Amino acid sequence: QVQLVESGGGLVQAGGSLRLSCTASGRTFGRYVMGWFRQAPGKEREFVTAISRSGGNTYYAQSVKGRFTISRDNAKSAVYLQMNSLQPEDTAVYYCAATPGSVSTRSQGYNYWGQGTQVTVSS
Repeated sequence: QVQLVESGGGLVQAGGSLRLSCTASGRTFGRYVMGWFRQAPGKEREFVTAISRSGGNTYYAQSVKGRFTISRDNAKSAVYLQMNSLQPEDTAVYYCAATPGSVSTRSQGYNYWGQGTQVTVSS
């Protein structure tokens, strides 16, 4: 069992940056693949990015590639999402997720979820 808590969301103008953090309970953080998903009003939850257990492999949705960077610090049981060049279409609730299984771009592939943090990008 792992509990996830996101932070760092907020309101930013288009072109700006935000850094989201997700901290996990327990001492087994390094056993989990971590992912970020987002859900905009009226839309389905969508994959944003994921990172392997060691942090050596990262995966991105095409819509954020080159603008967003995922990283993790297993010693701190934390995963981060650096978001640059934000656009209004990035507005959504961002969720951190964990799985002991393989990397997945599907929300069904993740067992544990945070409560989400709102990111709003104004034009």
